Amino acid sequence: MANHASALKRARQDEKKRLQNRTQKSAMRTEIKKLLAAVDAGDKEAATAALRSATSLIDRAGRKHLIHKRQAARRVSRLNAKVKAIA
Repeated sequence: MANHASALKRARQDEKKRLQNRTQKSAMRTEIKKLLAAVDAGDKEAATAALRSATSLIDRAGRKHLIHKRQAARRVSRLNAKVKAIA
């Protein structure tokens, strides 16, 4: 455990940030699961709406360094391809 006041403060900040990051990553994964469920069901409208919200969360996670920016771009690209494959 930290001994200095500054190290204790940093530990508190790290814990708060860890919980925020976990919440945001969880929300992102939930939206991706909704999108994949809509794609599996073949529901084009629901998949398009879910793609919009999932893309927003994935891009935000990339900007905030929760995931790498290239991983964010790759995920969005693959999900977009799955939605376009519904015909």
